[in-house]
Amino acid sequence: MVNYDDKRNFYRMMLNTEVTVTIIDDEANSKTSATCRDLSATGIAIEMTHPLEMNTAVRINVESATSSVQPLDVKGKVVRVTEESADCYLIGVNITEID
Repeated sequence: MVNYDDKRNFYRMMLNTEVTVTIIDDEANSKTSATCRDLSATGIAIEMTHPLEMNTAVRINVESATSSVQPLDVKGKVVRVTEESADCYLIGVNITEID
């Protein structure tokens, strides 16, 4: 359901789960851990200890807590970076592909 105050087209699922972030734009396809804060049909917000550059292509894997639900594997681009505190950055990723 769309909350008018939020002005979003898709409902956000609030999460607090560990995810693996692969940075596609670098030659090594570096992997790092992050925490997924929320997820919607078109975006994902992750919390990291270091910032990412805007427009960085990433792959994010969210493991499932149960075998009856498949893990989520998405590709996207960084569209927002907010420093929340020392060593805490909120990264907004626009989902471009779901595998």
